[in-house]
Amino acid sequence: MMTQYSDQEIIKLCRDSHTRERGFRILLSQYKERIYWYIRRILFDHEDANDVTQEVFVKVWRSLDSFRGDSKLYSWMYRIATNESLNFIRKQKKRKNDISIDKVDFYLLSNGQDNLISGDEIERKLIAALVQLPEKQRLVFNMKYFENLKYREIAEILNLTEGSLKASYHYAVKKIENILKSD
Repeated sequence: MMTQYSDQEIIKLCRDSHTRERGFRILLSQYKERIYWYIRRILFDHEDANDVTQEVFVKVWRSLDSFRGDSKLYSWMYRIATNESLNFIRKQKKRKNDISIDKVDFYLLSNGQDNLISGDEIERKLIAALVQLPEKQRLVFNMKYFENLKYREIAEILNLTEGSLKASYHYAVKKIENILKSD
């Protein structure tokens, strides 16, 4: 079993020029899969999620020295992952500038129908429902439902109030229920 390092230990290793690469490898081993799956639930497609995950860790590498420690390390990385994912979606929408947002969401969903998802009908229906949610509700739902983050942590990542997050999650759940009932 691999040793788990605390955020403080990882940051200390990453800030020391002699141990920076080792520290970053540890950071990757502890957080890469978790960040990938978070991004994957936003973008649905493996290749897109893989590309965005790489971009996230390039930004993390470049920004480690400026990490102030006001938040947890994973909260900081989730914020970067969220921003990179949303930027990716915006670029996709610009690339398809004559296509409506609904069609771009359908594109993201249809591209995400790879071997990891295609066998599970319930998961396909849930993803189809998620695609129909507004961006903020989708992010909050993913963080709360899939990542099991506390509202306080989500608020820190998205820089929103806990009250607005609770409302967004509640509305997302209701919309998903209605979508699934109508199928």
